[in-house]
Amino acid sequence: MKHNFNAGPSILPKEVFEEASQGILNFRDTGLSILEIGHRTPLFQSVMDEAIMLTKELMHLDRDHSVLFLHGGATTQFFQIPMNLLNENETAAYLDCGVWGSKAIKEAKLFGEVKVVASSKDRNYTYIPKGYAIPADAKYFHYTTNNTIEGTEMFDIPETNIPLVADMSSDILSHSMDFNRFAMIYAGAQKNIGAAGVNMVIVRQDILGKVNRKLPGMMDYRQHIEAGSMLNTPPVFAIYVCLLTLRWLKKMGGVEGIEKINRAKADLLYKTLDEKHGFELPVAREDRSRMNVVFLIPDHSLEKKFLDACQQAGMVGVKGHRSVGGFRVSLYNALPFESVKALTALINEL
Repeated sequence: MKHNFNAGPSILPKEVFEEASQGILNFRDTGLSILEIGHRTPLFQSVMDEAIMLTKELMHLDRDHSVLFLHGGATTQFFQIPMNLLNENETAAYLDCGVWGSKAIKEAKLFGEVKVVASSKDRNYTYIPKGYAIPADAKYFHYTTNNTIEGTEMFDIPETNIPLVADMSSDILSHSMDFNRFAMIYAGAQKNIGAAGVNMVIVRQDILGKVNRKLPGMMDYRQHIEAGSMLNTPPVFAIYVCLLTLRWLKKMGGVEGIEKINRAKADLLYKTLDEKHGFELPVAREDRSRMNVVFLIPDHSLEKKFLDACQQAGMVGVKGHRSVGGFRVSLYNALPFESVKALTALINEL
């Protein structure tokens, strides 16, 4: 048995793989593959409509928010967001609490002024900054809810009247929150909601159409909304896998249901690591991610022993990101609790 702790592309539910595979061979008993049907046919339109409907249902979104499934990963949104929301003489506020937030800041500076309200770079992004002020004149405030590489997570939504923009690529739909408080949410699908190749974007329409610059059609959210995410040929298969994953999530009790499982997985693993001699957790306790658990083993002989044991036990994806080192275990929605139990048993046996 394989235990897939990869950070992304990552584990998906077994039933999603099975149904997606069948869809490649014979989509809904049509004799056609999902890979070859026209994207503007009723067959695929039903896929898109249901995926959007389920997203709104699971996130309890109001009518002011539109759901889009767009090409490209979350990195595309680093520049598409300021292109649509920020004039050159205006300021956007950003929180720098990880590699991806830092990259988003760099891209935003191409389109306007950027005010970095706080940064945790001074301690290698091992904590989430607190007590910062968001400028009242900022066009929006951008932050990353979960830092995949560094293993930190923001559990509280900032209190502000400034439009909130959040990169939720690695914790979207993993725990409950008031998603309607955000002006924009975006997430690469390949961690919690589907296959790589599509980006989920939720946008409140009143923030659009206020910049002076001319926008290329493919970069204009308004055109994507009007076209129902079909301004050009969408990533058909990736969206279909999103639909199947959203169906699975609803069956699991929705976001509220999966949150209970995710809490149990994270609590068990952190408790084991805290109690095990020779393992170190660099992230501030109050900011520890429930999706990406980062830890170190300073003793190189024990580190090798742990890696060898993981390999023999069929545990993949446990090595840390190349920029951080150590180890990273990703506990995304589809990861079975049994995999966490197997990992903690292995740790306790070392």
